[in-house]
Amino acid sequence: MNNEPNVTVNDPNDDLFYFIDSDAIASEKIIAPRYSYWKSVFRVFFRKKVNIVMLILLALIVIVAFVMPRFWVYDPMENVTNAATFNLSPAQAMRYFGGFSLKWILGTGQLGNSIFYGIVASSRTSLMLCVICAAINMTVGIIIGALWGYSKKFDVVMLVIYNIIANVPDLLLISVLVYIVGSGFWPFVFALTVTGWLAIAYFFRTQVMIIRDREYSMASRCLGTPVRRVISKNILPFLTSVIVTLLATNLPGYISSELFLSYIGMGLSASVPSLGRMIGEAQNSFLTFPWAFWPPVAVASAITIILYVMGQNLADASDPRTHM
Repeated sequence: MNNEPNVTVNDPNDDLFYFIDSDAIASEKIIAPRYSYWKSVFRVFFRKKVNIVMLILLALIVIVAFVMPRFWVYDPMENVTNAATFNLSPAQAMRYFGGFSLKWILGTGQLGNSIFYGIVASSRTSLMLCVICAAINMTVGIIIGALWGYSKKFDVVMLVIYNIIANVPDLLLISVLVYIVGSGFWPFVFALTVTGWLAIAYFFRTQVMIIRDREYSMASRCLGTPVRRVISKNILPFLTSVIVTLLATNLPGYISSELFLSYIGMGLSASVPSLGRMIGEAQNSFLTFPWAFWPPVAVASAITIILYVMGQNLADASDPRTHM
């Protein structure tokens, strides 16, 4: 007599084993959140509170530097014939000109000019200079550097040019160019950009050479993909963090160059407001008239530090390894 229990195959009451439907399409789906590179970059960037503070300070400086001059015109020679207005402290200036005024809140300079208005106009010059120079040098440097690192024939020619120009000190070269083409705003931009892209291109060349012979790039070349498309689609997207790092390094560098060259009298012309010139003119009397020396120093330092900190943190955030 068989005492074994009757087991029914596919018993609906059996919780241990049961059949499921096979869906080939559903099995290929990966459940994961959609990844957006730039969304992740800004998420990591704004995670640090210091970046928010720096961004607010930079926005205030930009608004003051570019909006306020629309309501008044800075004239450093407006009181040059009135010796009584020279080197007035903030309290003396407000008392002399009839009470509180934002124009005289930092006192007057050695020619009776408004220090506050001069700082605002000079900050506008510095910001415009660094943005324009960075845009020109980065654009030319990235394009030339990508071709330089990708093409071996172009590499031979550019190495000769680089070895010749790189051995000339930058300050000496810029100073000679300023004497030749002039010391106005656009001639000064030309002096900073005529060879300023070369170092960027050389650095970028090295980065391109690292990834140009990877499998996907070699496959594209074997399939006859144009060089322009290989560079723009296969190489440049992988160097986004490198580009941001270069930009972060160069932005405050142009302001520092302008400050130093104007400070030693080899930068912008006297007709162009400059923080470096304001500092240079007040250096001999910074103990006697400190209000003419320390405010432009503080503003120049603040702009440089803000750009440097924000640039470095943005460069870190642009690294995909920080997006985990």
